[in-house]
Amino acid sequence: MIIMKSYAIKEQDSLGRFYKEEGSPHRSAFQRDRDRILHSGSFRKLQYKTQVFVEHEGDYYRNRLTHTLEVTQIARTIAKVLDVNTELVEAISLAHDLGHPPFGHTGESELDKLLSKVGGFNHNIQALKIVTKLEKNYAEHPGLNLTFETLEGMITHNGPLRKMNPFVNDLFKGRNRVKSNVLSSSASLESQIAAISDDIAYNCHDLGDGLRAGFFTLEDISDLPIISEACLEVEKKYNKARYKTKCHEVIRRVVDALVSDLLEESKVRLNPLEGRNNRYIRTHSFPLISFSKHREKELVKIINFLFDNMYRHYQVCVMREKCASVVSDLFNLYSKKPSLLPKDWEDLATATRRQVSPRFIGDYIAGMTDRYALNEHKRYFG
Repeated sequence: MIIMKSYAIKEQDSLGRFYKEEGSPHRSAFQRDRDRILHSGSFRKLQYKTQVFVEHEGDYYRNRLTHTLEVTQIARTIAKVLDVNTELVEAISLAHDLGHPPFGHTGESELDKLLSKVGGFNHNIQALKIVTKLEKNYAEHPGLNLTFETLEGMITHNGPLRKMNPFVNDLFKGRNRVKSNVLSSSASLESQIAAISDDIAYNCHDLGDGLRAGFFTLEDISDLPIISEACLEVEKKYNKARYKTKCHEVIRRVVDALVSDLLEESKVRLNPLEGRNNRYIRTHSFPLISFSKHREKELVKIINFLFDNMYRHYQVCVMREKCASVVSDLFNLYSKKPSLLPKDWEDLATATRRQVSPRFIGDYIAGMTDRYALNEHKRYFG
């Protein structure tokens, strides 16, 4: 039997699901959430969605799926050491990027502009829409019918909602207990763990992908904090190893350094809360899962380096412009000729009595993979 801290969210604490259903004799509610996410079509699509490099640019670069799996493994480790709910952490982590459109943040930014008159586009809200409305695999309900705790974690993992989104408001209308949780001043510990694991994963694997792409070298990053320590250790221990191996050894040490610091600092913040329940956690206005201030400052320097040397690299910028045009062209095309939408989407509009509105077209494009969007663009625009 797994013993969790008093402030962990336990299955008996769950507010349940939108649609009542019998429990499983073999799996907890949060295990079932995790498994439903894993088996969803939207999860499989992550394999062909951009992290930084567009899907066709190379087999070795991270995509949304590999990023999600790395986030989940880091989050599971942190949750296990801190004795909180690993199953809920896994579910939130696996679902956190389901709402990303093709071409990563470029696609999101373009959709946000195109949908500005109807509320814009946010991938966290889109992920919530996917798991509550757009997935259509179950006969008894729309979506995946996840627990309230997983849904809350998905929309608060980047911080609590300060402003109520119309979709969220409609979704939770009449469910006051849930609404108060969604708008809580602080997310659950499980949600905080998923969020900071996301930060660790993308900063470290972006360093790895940048090295592999040749945007910078180990020598270029050897003076950066955290990385400098890792480089010295690797050079001393594996002086004759090949360059790619050294790169891998450096990055894995950076991950370990960040996770170790996070665990040490978080334990200090959580120790005074022994015996308190998870509701008390929500009253804190500051994060309880955090790096030390010293490490946080060091991480900012790494983030700034990546911004200047990777995200602003001319190759990335050129591809970003092309991808933005693909999204814009397809959106305008479907807006003028909605008959080009696939039949199942036409059927969906009919079944839900929805017009083929900008939001509807945005939902369709957001569900595309990089590959599909590029092929559709080539099909219609040559």
